[in-house]
Amino acid sequence: MVRVLAQYCGSTALALSMHTHQVAIAGWRWRHESAAVEPLLRRVAAEQLVLVSTGGSDWLAGSGRAEKVEGGYRITARKAFASASPVGNLLMTTAVYDDPEAGPTVLHVVIPFDAAGMTVQDNWRTLGMRATGSNDIVLDGVFVPDSAIGVRRPAGRWSHAWHVVVTFALPLIISVYVGVAEAARGLALREVAARRHDAAMQQAVGRMETELATARMGLRQMIDAAASGHIAPETTNEVVIGRTVAGQAAIRTVEAAMEVGGRAGFFRDTGLERLFRDVQGARYHPLRADAQERYSARLALGVDLND
Repeated sequence: MVRVLAQYCGSTALALSMHTHQVAIAGWRWRHESAAVEPLLRRVAAEQLVLVSTGGSDWLAGSGRAEKVEGGYRITARKAFASASPVGNLLMTTAVYDDPEAGPTVLHVVIPFDAAGMTVQDNWRTLGMRATGSNDIVLDGVFVPDSAIGVRRPAGRWSHAWHVVVTFALPLIISVYVGVAEAARGLALREVAARRHDAAMQQAVGRMETELATARMGLRQMIDAAASGHIAPETTNEVVIGRTVAGQAAIRTVEAAMEVGGRAGFFRDTGLERLFRDVQGARYHPLRADAQERYSARLALGVDLND
């Protein structure tokens, strides 16, 4: 769904993927772990709620501070990359509580956008994906009741909960960039239709086709791994390798499309210029290539993932 939508508007597709992966994670936990998420899922469906994720700025370590108070916690944080923040209803985020017994613990919390102390900034000024509305969100002592905490996990360490997040979030997010690459390919072919017998042009088109095929194969690996339903470090490895392959190949596909399109790609009315800007966002989603390679190496070598 988001892959097709991205062929028309990458920003809309990316914002939707951030909502959709939160629903997918909750749905999987409801079906396979009997997690107490049914009230959330029913509210999303009945009230057409928009879920806003901050996973791009949190990752394993989490971010922000949680202070224990009567009946819950006070959260203080600044969260970046909060896609769809101008229209969001519920913020799905984390904060770190310094548990006196367990040590630093990441709390996964749900916060209504009308909560006292929450402020959406107007600071999304970016190269690409400009219409996602991924503004920073400031939390200034926002109260979160104990009932709004969905997961507790050790800060900075791979745990079952985070393997679930990676397995279902990344295929949805990277689908967007493959869709953007597919759109660029279509526009480039349209621009050079009259020169289709030119040998140099054929070479450039062949390079573009090869890169797009690589992106599609990387995405297929991610989807197949998630569809297996097996949550484990090995499944995460398949997903994050696919993320590197598909994300990088999607960028190279659009770069090749710009070459194929020639000077037409430099003009906004062609559409390639926006696709080129939007696909750059694939660089910034975790796990980036260096972190993925370290993860994959540790798994292959039998080294503790948390060393």
